[in-house]
Amino acid sequence: MITIDTITHTLFGVGIYKSINKEKMSKKEKYALLFTSIGASQIPDIDFISQFWDTEGLYQMWHRGITHSIFLVPIWALLFYLISRYIFRIKGVQSYFVALISVFIHNTSDVFNAWGTGYLEPFSSVRLSLGTVPIIDFVIWLIFLLVFLASKVYPKVKTYSLFRIGWVLITLHIGIQSLQGYVLYEQYKASYQDIALSPSFIPWNFTIVGKNNHTVDIINDSLLTKADLVERIQSNKEVDLDRLFEMNPAAKTLYNWAPFVVVVDDEERVGIFDPRFYRNGESFLAEYLEKNSK
Repeated sequence: MITIDTITHTLFGVGIYKSINKEKMSKKEKYALLFTSIGASQIPDIDFISQFWDTEGLYQMWHRGITHSIFLVPIWALLFYLISRYIFRIKGVQSYFVALISVFIHNTSDVFNAWGTGYLEPFSSVRLSLGTVPIIDFVIWLIFLLVFLASKVYPKVKTYSLFRIGWVLITLHIGIQSLQGYVLYEQYKASYQDIALSPSFIPWNFTIVGKNNHTVDIINDSLLTKADLVERIQSNKEVDLDRLFEMNPAAKTLYNWAPFVVVVDDEERVGIFDPRFYRNGESFLAEYLEKNSK
């Protein structure tokens, strides 16, 4: 299961490190700062290890759960401050604030894609998901690449100044992308009982997934193009899912986790899938039970 990809979170960490004026820092201080910025940018995803002891199909609910909570941000920051203080032997509180920013960016950026995150755990189990930024955002990669190249082409310009400009551009990109997603969401909201948004890898393009009763529409749209009804799917309303949940506990987790699901019942299998991740006739978020299984 994937979130905003590890490469992007690593780039966030490097970008934070590069945005800091380090002219008066020692080599040891720079090493500690680099470890803090990258490590703190990755630490919320440590929850992946929970899949190794998951025997009840709960990993999907655990993943991007409490470790991604906004309330845990200062705790993670404290951990990296202690590492910097007692392992790297660096005095001062800069590492704490760098870690604070790094974890905050990780947890908050994950809210913008379709996967969702337990941003308010443990006080709320609701998965916050805006669905406006793709899991892999090539625009963010491009901005970091351009800033890096600019730092080589214009060596007289302070590197930290260029990377700060890069952060402004990334913030504008996410803001513009999310505003367009919001406008599309509002346009479709009145037409469906349930609706979810999923961003395309192409900037400013989205997939709108709308559900009325047991009919699910998958529509590609943007503010600059005409809507394209990709597929209309019928969810089987007669299926009793109790046996599916009993035999495949991960299916019950998916049912509770997703905004809504499509129920499948054919000659070979019964199951459910999340239509937000539906591509080429399949969703990569699906749980099934073969009918010949006992």
